[in-house]
Amino acid sequence: MALLDLIKQRKSVRDFRDAPVERDKIMMCLEAARQAPSASNSQPWRFIVVDDKELKDRLCDAAFGGLYFINSFCKTAPVMVAVISEKSKFLTRIGGMFRGTKYYLIDIGAACEHFVLEAEDLGLGTCWIGWFNEGGVKSVLNIPRDKKIDILIALGYYDREKLGPEHGREPLDTITSFNSY
Repeated sequence: MALLDLIKQRKSVRDFRDAPVERDKIMMCLEAARQAPSASNSQPWRFIVVDDKELKDRLCDAAFGGLYFINSFCKTAPVMVAVISEKSKFLTRIGGMFRGTKYYLIDIGAACEHFVLEAEDLGLGTCWIGWFNEGGVKSVLNIPRDKKIDILIALGYYDREKLGPEHGREPLDTITSFNSY
């Protein structure tokens, strides 16, 4: 499939089938993420894959209770991936301070986009989650307190027919200009 077609096909999935995801497919998604570009080749990411059902259920209970209930649909996903921010290289952090840019977030965004596109190409659905109880996730996964979890990714098989309507995108001519603002 052409890349642009794959990008257009990929949607956030909020209703997963009750079917396990093969480890080799998870590894292919992780390899795609690993190949993402990063500022100064810092690769400031770590991925914790949770595919054990009992642990995944505990993780989802901790992550999506209380104020975070809106993302409790993740409990239907057979796999959750926690994306932890690691330190960028020193010069990248200094440059980011001067520019007011958190390059590690851009880097993690690129890696996660690679992950979700590979998943789509493999027939898997994903949903990128930013609203969750970080302390609860750290507790369940034994993640050190000084680490930052920026993203959770729900992963699993899904029925394309059950996806909701497409979200509209702004027309290119309203978001693009050439040679000046």
